[in-house]
Amino acid sequence: MKPGVKAGIVTAAVVVVLMLVVFVVVLVNQNGKEPPASPGSASSVPVQRENSHVLDEGGEGAVTVVEFLDFECEACGAFYPVVEDLRTKYDGKINYVIRYFPLPGHLNSKNAAVAAEAAAQQGQLEGMYRKLFETQTEWAEAQESRADVFRGFAEQLGLDMAAYDRAVADPATAERVDLDVNDGQALGVDSTPTFYVDGKKLQLQRFDDLESAITAAMETQ
Repeated sequence: MKPGVKAGIVTAAVVVVLMLVVFVVVLVNQNGKEPPASPGSASSVPVQRENSHVLDEGGEGAVTVVEFLDFECEACGAFYPVVEDLRTKYDGKINYVIRYFPLPGHLNSKNAAVAAEAAAQQGQLEGMYRKLFETQTEWAEAQESRADVFRGFAEQLGLDMAAYDRAVADPATAERVDLDVNDGQALGVDSTPTFYVDGKKLQLQRFDDLESAITAAMETQ
């Protein structure tokens, strides 16, 4: 082999080795660093937004309870009377906020959330919220749409039905529901009901855990 050719082969081999070394170093450095936070990471997502629905206003400095709920969820239905008792007991002392989190396994949970949001646009969120939970056993687990049932609730609440129908058909209404869902997913919500008390996610074991968290938060204020 001619000296020039041999030298060229050696040089090429050295270049390849150096490129491999650089590649490995870069790869190690990348793996050793935490990835930058994405816009939807939990650290950048608020538990409550300015447009979140507040059922009870306790005023500035009051303990804030946020519930991610699914109107078709049996567990949410079981917690509903517990929540209502606490809202009555701590009326004027807590802020109570609800956020939509319809689960994909429930056929009518998204329809129910859209109905609630359409009612909210006419100042009747609380009325629809109560109707949906108090009649849950009548429509939940149905394998076909119950949107007509929810429309009947809107009529019973005395809503402007033309405005209600427009709101239900408007993609922006479903997008408002999806906003809560996306926030919940970014926060790590994976079941309902999920409660936050003053921004802290609760790990519920018993029904009275929610009240215990509320009273504990009050004591630290």
